[in-house]
Amino acid sequence: MAGNAREPGVSVASRVLAVLGAFDAAHDRLTLSEIARRSGQPLATAHRLVAELERWGGLTRSDDGAYGIGRRLWDVGTLARVERDLRDVASPFLQDVHRTTRETVHLAVRDGLHALYVDRLVDRTTAQVLSRAGARLPLHATAVGKVLLAQAPGDVVRAALTDPVRVTPHTITEPGRLHREVAEVRRRGFARTAEEMTPGAWSVAVPIALPGGGVVASLGIVVASPRRDLVRLVPVLQVAANGIGRELPPGWTPT
Repeated sequence: MAGNAREPGVSVASRVLAVLGAFDAAHDRLTLSEIARRSGQPLATAHRLVAELERWGGLTRSDDGAYGIGRRLWDVGTLARVERDLRDVASPFLQDVHRTTRETVHLAVRDGLHALYVDRLVDRTTAQVLSRAGARLPLHATAVGKVLLAQAPGDVVRAALTDPVRVTPHTITEPGRLHREVAEVRRRGFARTAEEMTPGAWSVAVPIALPGGGVVASLGIVVASPRRDLVRLVPVLQVAANGIGRELPPGWTPT
């Protein structure tokens, strides 16, 4: 949630950003009163800013009165370097993995203490998941996030594993257990989760690294059945991840 925009000296731009910051993966549709509350602004101020954003195309209003992020912001967001470079390079590899497995495929980068989902391909019969392009989900509760966490600096790991949120009853939140799991992910080269982010969804992910360089992203699959052997999907992911890493420009970073 954004900071309190009632404080003296807060700019109009900061208030607009607070309105946009009220939306996240778990709150993608909000009423005006919810926007005001989550952005920390008076209702009248929120009403004026929301109206301006709606006219510009940054927000849309549905028939029930709830607001969502508009196409104009999506168009602007796709100009971001992480979207343009990584999605363009990775797209054919994601399609290969999707055709081979017929499962949901995820591409993500680390954004602070979250996994930022850059792209995904979904099959109608696969697991229902919370992720979508542009979503930010906790590193510790997703397979793509655990891969990124395993390669993150020590201060990031400590921050991510300090009081981690329990998303489902199956989310691992014990810091000691998470530290051991991150070390194991680093050792074996892939991560697995079992209903930690979404009930009824199991996932596996591998790192994407530049040739001779560090990990810059992660690639994962989500399945709807615990009976599917996730480890057998790792080689499919690794082939695609290696291809993406080779095709990225030398020295590419998601920042």
